[in-house]
Amino acid sequence: MDVGLSHVALPVSDPSVSARFYERYAGMRVVHDRTDQPDGRVLWLSDLTRPFVVVLIQYPGEVAALTGWAHLGVACRTRDEVDDRCADAREAGLVVQGPYDSGPPVGYWAIIPDPDGHNLELSYGQEVGTTVAQSRSA
Repeated sequence: MDVGLSHVALPVSDPSVSARFYERYAGMRVVHDRTDQPDGRVLWLSDLTRPFVVVLIQYPGEVAALTGWAHLGVACRTRDEVDDRCADAREAGLVVQGPYDSGPPVGYWAIIPDPDGHNLELSYGQEVGTTVAQSRSA
């Protein structure tokens, strides 16, 4: 049985298009696909590193995107990986913000909008794991 934060759900206009975006830029893959919902398709995506999924829910109307600083954050293995994914997104015609180097604990990061305008943050050097581990021992 899962305990704790297990998923975040996003309304999307086309789950297949959104899944390809998250596969390409976030290293995720579809782990669950169902079409038995009244409004359409639901996909679960995971990077297979922890029991957490991004749920893409087909929404029949106009999708209200995460705006402002709201985003999904994905940690990359290297700065070069952030740079390469940003270059790929720019070549695909996407408007990329960054990358920026904000120093510890934020690290090196950039924002890429998904097909519905939700923000994906790619980062390297964010100290999430260290910060959580330190709070456990405090």
